[in-house]
Amino acid sequence: MKGQGFLRRFGYALNGIITAFRREQSMRTHGLAVVGVGIFLAATDAPPVWWAVIGVAVGLVLVAELANTAVETLADRLHPEHHPEIGVAKDVAAGAVLVATLVAIGVGVAYLLR
Repeated sequence: MKGQGFLRRFGYALNGIITAFRREQSMRTHGLAVVGVGIFLAATDAPPVWWAVIGVAVGLVLVAELANTAVETLADRLHPEHHPEIGVAKDVAAGAVLVATLVAIGVGVAYLLR
């Protein structure tokens, strides 16, 4: 990808996001949650600072999910047989998604308790 124009690189990134949504149920679930959070923030007339904080938290979850999908896809392609270390890599990537999700839930709880 080095040396290619911005639009081409942007297209690759967009394709990666679309592919993750198509392939991964958890990505679709998180995407649906993002829509729900946006509707909730709009319905409660959330101040801009809360939109920003919650947006960062939700973005963190999506980034972690994308990274998890990338790790799992690459690991399965490079080593399709079961291997304990591949399992560790997948578990750690899934753990990143869990941590990001817990952070986002904490931010949501803080919003509700404000």
